[in-house]
Amino acid sequence: MTRAFKTTLFLLTTSVISMSALADFKQAPLPYASNALEPAIDHQTMEIHYGKHHKAYVDNLNAQIKTYPELDKIELIQLQKQISKYNTAVRNNGGGHFNHTFFWDSLAPTAKTGQPSATLLKKINQDFGSLDAFKQKFNEAASGRFGSGWAWLIVTPDGKLAITSTPNQDNPLMDIAETKGTPLLGLDVWEHAYYLKYQNRRADYIKAFWSVVNWNKVNERYTQAVKK
Repeated sequence: MTRAFKTTLFLLTTSVISMSALADFKQAPLPYASNALEPAIDHQTMEIHYGKHHKAYVDNLNAQIKTYPELDKIELIQLQKQISKYNTAVRNNGGGHFNHTFFWDSLAPTAKTGQPSATLLKKINQDFGSLDAFKQKFNEAASGRFGSGWAWLIVTPDGKLAITSTPNQDNPLMDIAETKGTPLLGLDVWEHAYYLKYQNRRADYIKAFWSVVNWNKVNERYTQAVKK
């Protein structure tokens, strides 16, 4: 083995190790087939949304580890809570990775969506008046978000349910959020989430969203949130 070959092999190996060390954040597989949410969310949109948009957030976030080496030791949720320490790229891509991971788990095929638990429904009735009133207020937050962003159902620090919206890829866990809380349900209202099927009809997309809300997951999140 020549010295030049050994040097090349060393550099390649070092590069692979370095890339591996930086690739800390992972994109989990979808919890269902990419066509499983039709007709509410079409197959093509899901494949582009998950395979292109979400993947780009993960890749871009991992690229920031070169600038902030400590990121390879921070859990994604903890990153949201200290996002003000980092640059815009970490905020946008770290938020994008968290929000989309959360979003996929918030959805389920119609046959597996479940219903709000008795405990959660009681709290919804208490804080919003009724399930229908809650949905109406959530719809208003989603439709009223100017440009790109998200609508959220959260548990506030004082234990109440609240609806909020955030711009771009921000979320209520971030230390810079206007309204902070533990998210239970989130809806992506970026155009890439719905434009292929709904064009500019965001209201139709929001209406269809309710048919694929994974209430079983929302119930689980609520139980965990009130135990903290």
